[in-house]
Amino acid sequence: MYRKLRLYPLLVTLLALLLTGCSSVDVDRYADTTPVLDIGEYFEGKTRAWGMVQDYRGEVQRRFVVDIDGEHDGTTLVLDEHFVYDDGETDRRVWTFQRQDDGLWMGSANDVEGPVQARQAGHAFNMTYRLPVEVSGREITFTMDDWMYLQPDGRLINRTSMKKFGLTLAEITIVFERLGTRSDDGD
Repeated sequence: MYRKLRLYPLLVTLLALLLTGCSSVDVDRYADTTPVLDIGEYFEGKTRAWGMVQDYRGEVQRRFVVDIDGEHDGTTLVLDEHFVYDDGETDRRVWTFQRQDDGLWMGSANDVEGPVQARQAGHAFNMTYRLPVEVSGREITFTMDDWMYLQPDGRLINRTSMKKFGLTLAEITIVFERLGTRSDDGD
């Protein structure tokens, strides 16, 4: 009987953690915040970012730098991302986003499964997508819950949860800094 009573608080705690992990903040909560983020305007031109991947314990597994060349024509945003990891590995991802109505963007990328629906409101941007990642020699598809927050100094902070079966197994933190727009480059 005593052992059953001791397990009850543990089960309640685990259930609460699982339910908390399933809840999500709606991007519209940030509608009245400033500075206002428009990803088309923000990523026009060249951007550099520094990031890290942490496992579920918080241990840093990888660090990287990504250089982004963005082209925006008012409706379509193309982001050509070139990653260099701390172990020397390189990677490339090309995103294409189409602006819709009321802060909505539809996107796709060369290594992302299916179309991506993204929303921006106030200083925040959110998108959720499925990304296959090689882990220990096998491919695992994670659900990525990707949040970006524009800071008053113009930097953009990105936090992404990598989830499998609703559990966060890793997190990515990235800080973006604009290097210039096309008009700054003379293009």
